[in-house]
Amino acid sequence: QVQLEESGGGLVQAGGSLRLSCAASGRTFSRYPMGWFRQASGKEREFVAGSSARAEFIYYADSVKGRFTISRDNAKNTVLREMNSLTPEDTAVYYCAGDRRRVVPGKTPNEYEYWGQGTQVTVSS
Repeated sequence: QVQLEESGGGLVQAGGSLRLSCAASGRTFSRYPMGWFRQASGKEREFVAGSSARAEFIYYADSVKGRFTISRDNAKNTVLREMNSLTPEDTAVYYCAGDRRRVVPGKTPNEYEYWGQGTQVTVSS
């Protein structure tokens, strides 16, 4: 059974930084694309960042370009995301997602098979 588990969320002041981590177990995701999505209260889940297996394709939402960085440690089956210059608009539950069917990371939720439970990120003003 595939499991993805996020960690690293929490409360941070505007302008601060957080690092989120996603650990995959049950199946090696080192060969597959992984992504991060977020869902703010009352809003739809939206794409944040995605990386192909060897990081040859990396995509970011316009709202986070220059502030967020996605990276992979395939030896440890983990995906990291550095978030800098956080604003209250970044407040959301952040989800890690993985997919075995694609090479290029998707930008919509239905392009991913597996999901973590999510981790809350709250940015105070």
